[in-house]
Amino acid sequence: MRLKGNLLKHFAGKVVEMVNVIGLDVGGANTKMAFLKAENGSVQKIRIASEYFPVWKRDKSELSALLNRLRVKAAESEDLDSVGVTMTAELSDAYQTKREGVNHVLYSVERAFPNFKISVLDVDANLILLEEARANPLRVAAANWAATGWIVSKIFSNCIVVDVGSTSTSIIPIIDGKVAAEGKSDLEKLINGELVYTGALRTNVAAIVNAVPVKGGIARVSSELFATSGDVHLVLGNIREEDYTVDTADGRGKSRAEALARLARIVCADVETLSEEEIVNIAKYVYRKQIDQISEGLKQVYGRIKKCLKQNLQIVVTGLGRKFLARKAAQAAGFEEIVDLGELLGEEIALTTPCVGVALMAASKLSGRDITWKRF
Repeated sequence: MRLKGNLLKHFAGKVVEMVNVIGLDVGGANTKMAFLKAENGSVQKIRIASEYFPVWKRDKSELSALLNRLRVKAAESEDLDSVGVTMTAELSDAYQTKREGVNHVLYSVERAFPNFKISVLDVDANLILLEEARANPLRVAAANWAATGWIVSKIFSNCIVVDVGSTSTSIIPIIDGKVAAEGKSDLEKLINGELVYTGALRTNVAAIVNAVPVKGGIARVSSELFATSGDVHLVLGNIREEDYTVDTADGRGKSRAEALARLARIVCADVETLSEEEIVNIAKYVYRKQIDQISEGLKQVYGRIKKCLKQNLQIVVTGLGRKFLARKAAQAAGFEEIVDLGELLGEEIALTTPCVGVALMAASKLSGRDITWKRF
């Protein structure tokens, strides 16, 4: 029988509380899903599925079909008790307004999960009803950082989370076990340093630097989309070809040679006019500047909260760029105590923290208590 959304089963005369939920993070470029099974208040199983789905390039009506594909991969044939969802896709220029984007994402989720209890994450780290989210779209727009902050707040009481994804970096302060973000919208976060629009794969190199050293001089870079941060990190060995999960700037492949050619183009050159060493040096310079971008945001956030801290602060790094961008940025900002969430919870979870977080929130809400991880 079901009680408050929980599935109670009897095993050897004992009543076992079992909860199966899905957490969704619908991004503008990547959509990720976590299936979570909990038993008696403890996580027993997590399966994750993701797919590159650039909503501005695809037919928007295909989103619900994508969600169905991910459901098969993540949940397989398991019964479900609830679906939690968060999103950033609403910012895509596939939509005229965020309201339109939020409503389309929610419509697609409802089509993919008919007759299921669907909750939507808001910017205050609460799960609200679908109808409430529709009525207040800005309350749920780009709220996935709140799921990341919430899950980390269950482990660390005082820290700053630096989550470097493929597209952007979220910097999330946690004080006394509570998410203490000052900004709620993307705009507010861009102003106060909690959002830095630089990421491990999709950032236009021209958005990181406006000039680079080459051939003994300083060359201004072209503002064309010739190369992205993915090319920089592939050339430098920070990522592998299989980690480069988005489109390249020129539509060509993801080999090191092709990445070198794209990087040469940012100064209107090519691999015949620049040596490999010269191109690698450009990549190293861009890399340092990207670290600086994140470090500046981190210092801005820390400067605001340090007066509220009663103990030493840890930096918790997560996301695809946690090792080569977030950690480096924290070190550049002068922090020494840095924790890799992947080492605590596993590589897969560190790469998909928002969808895992919203799944854990949904399971906890169903159970009426915090669901814990054995690895916590």
